[in-house]
Amino acid sequence: MQRSRQLFAQAREIFPGGVSSPVRAFKGVGGEPFFVARGAGARIVDADGNEYIDYVLSWGPLVLGHAPTVVLDALRETMARGTSFGIPTELETRLAELVRERMPHVEMMRFVSSGTEATMSALRLARAVTRRDLVLKFDGCYHGHGDSFLVRAGSGVATLGLPNSPGVPDALAALTLTASFNDIADVERLFREHGDRIAAIIVEPVVGNAGFIAPDPAFLPALRKLADTNGALLIFDEVMTGFRIAYGGAVERFGVTPDLTTLGKVIGGGLPVAAYGGRRDLMELVAPSGPVYQAGTLSGNPLAMAAGIATLTALTPELHDAIARRTRGLVEGLSGIAARRGVAFTVDCAGSMFGFFFRADPVRSFSDAKTADVELFRRFFHAALRRGVYLAPSAFEAGFVSAAHGDTEIASTLERLDAALSDVGA
Repeated sequence: MQRSRQLFAQAREIFPGGVSSPVRAFKGVGGEPFFVARGAGARIVDADGNEYIDYVLSWGPLVLGHAPTVVLDALRETMARGTSFGIPTELETRLAELVRERMPHVEMMRFVSSGTEATMSALRLARAVTRRDLVLKFDGCYHGHGDSFLVRAGSGVATLGLPNSPGVPDALAALTLTASFNDIADVERLFREHGDRIAAIIVEPVVGNAGFIAPDPAFLPALRKLADTNGALLIFDEVMTGFRIAYGGAVERFGVTPDLTTLGKVIGGGLPVAAYGGRRDLMELVAPSGPVYQAGTLSGNPLAMAAGIATLTALTPELHDAIARRTRGLVEGLSGIAARRGVAFTVDCAGSMFGFFFRADPVRSFSDAKTADVELFRRFFHAALRRGVYLAPSAFEAGFVSAAHGDTEIASTLERLDAALSDVGA
């Protein structure tokens, strides 16, 4: 890892913590990050030539794997015509139509460049529609680094053990209400106390930023009912789950339709793109059709649109199901290994998204997640890395499987992770 250490030393002189995003610094697992030189299929290679089977996949976007030919070909063709125009292109409409085919409830949408842009824009729209100020989110859920969402958040905030972020004014933080995921009684209490002031409920349909946490069967339907009863909007943050947990996302998997949806990751095929959208009557309030302002110079960037079109076109229902089957095989294999070794362990998946905790009982909330054995995870992470498997460098992040993870990669992963558990004395 000599070359990676040299590169990290240089990076620390330029970037806060040596990275452009906090969880990349390995603060949640200790040690220093490796630097990636290239990726192909299910594998990445670091600056020192070490190869890893990758289950982070750029934190979710790479559903086809690294450097898929269909995406690279689309980028070459598009790049030859120009990289950015700041005026409409046909590519925007084509990608939007692919999204709407899979998610008919997203009747209109607006492309942006990051998940944070998508969620903060959706919240602004919800506040404008309802003429209310409060937002209700869930403990451990991460919706980007917008000020309103950095209250008891997940992802890097949870990984680094940070409280509500400095720099967020108390007056603004007071507009965010937080409930426990899967705890309907807690949500009902907040609506009894603040119902006429709550503009929206925003939720990850499957939590991925506090580790993988699935919703109880009654949870999302109850949120829909509470929103309707109290005149609030329901926002599904599918930046992570979109086209991962089901071909058509959370609506297909759970049968609950939100008013607004945010998307990202997979729809960009590895390039920076996100979107927010939903009911036509709501989205027509966004400028220039309506008074709710939001803009972005690189929104709808042609390279990002081309990569997204190539990815969603390749991600057929049959391919999605095949990736989901391999994900289930990985999860069942991990469960069997832990049981054979007598390790307290719980694991689950939805589509091509999965996660595990070193804890005997299933995890239903972030409070549950925090009782898992984080120290064992840290040792296991590094043991897995030494054996050539790259997992998310945090006990509070989900993992992902791609179309490039074939039966050979899954079998090899299970063999290596079994050995990694042995390495840590489990």
